[in-house]
Amino acid sequence: MSADAPSPESVSLTEHVTSFALAAHVTGTCFLGETAGFALGDGRVVLRLGEEAREIAAHAGAVQVFTHDAKALYTGGDDGRLLRIEASGDIETIAHEKGKWIDAVALSPTGALAWSAGRSVKAREKSGAMKEITAPSSVRGLAFAPKGYRLGFAHNGGASLWFPNASSPPELFDWKGSHLDVTFSPDGRFLVTSMQENALHGWKLADKKHMRMTGYPAKSRSLSWTHDGKWLATSGAEACILWPFADKDGPMGKAPRECGVRRARVTAVACHPKAPVTAIGYDDGCVLMCRLSDGAELLVRRASSFTGAISALGWNDAGARLAFGTAEGAAGWLDLPPLR
Repeated sequence: MSADAPSPESVSLTEHVTSFALAAHVTGTCFLGETAGFALGDGRVVLRLGEEAREIAAHAGAVQVFTHDAKALYTGGDDGRLLRIEASGDIETIAHEKGKWIDAVALSPTGALAWSAGRSVKAREKSGAMKEITAPSSVRGLAFAPKGYRLGFAHNGGASLWFPNASSPPELFDWKGSHLDVTFSPDGRFLVTSMQENALHGWKLADKKHMRMTGYPAKSRSLSWTHDGKWLATSGAEACILWPFADKDGPMGKAPRECGVRRARVTAVACHPKAPVTAIGYDDGCVLMCRLSDGAELLVRRASSFTGAISALGWNDAGARLAFGTAEGAAGWLDLPPLR
């Protein structure tokens, strides 16, 4: 298999792609309704609706972290500011951590918001009530549990789970090493972190049993759950690595699946919100879609030596559009024809 093409039986979707240049590293992308949002390494946020584009000078420095809900995107920068930006371009400053970077940001299904700056972790309920805690070390990853008001944060030595509305201290899930990103399984049974070493680590929340997921040639910094929560798609290898989580013990004692195998490293993954399909971005700029039922591949974007690695992928809620961005500022979206 060549490095600039998917397997011979792949179907091409490239004619359904709209492409354009943003002239800066794309750190995150999403859809707010019909509007595509792109967070950039030069501090800008670009909101694009069809051919119309609005540029917002959001941060004095890079947009370091990014998340979104149905109404707005949230950006944190190395200027210490945390912003909420609507599709209309309206901006709300949520926080200004002077002299610090915003290292992580997370939203809960019920509208709560959390962010970290150094060792400080803050959580704000939808009502506006704020709580703050000091972590054991700098926090790089935050995630809310799928149900309830429980926040997970990753740090040196493991991860901690905290109920901001309770007086009890955080519960530590320990494992030696530096932990970066953190995610809950959609059913709330498992907690998984990426690590500074080329590995993932997980815990079964009911009994704190460990799950060590190793064998990556590079760091795995992009994690995405399939729509049914049965698989965790990950970057960091020359394929999308999918770990099984359907059974009560998750991936313990089980081998992962691979899809989208190429002679290029996977840098971004994004599972379709409604179908067993995963979008896969590579360090040569290629984007594939892989159907998990049979491994069939669909080419979205051809590899390019000029546009850099795929650095961001994001589906709209309906799963009909996929946005992408690269480390060299290329961007665009796929308008997906009906899946067969």
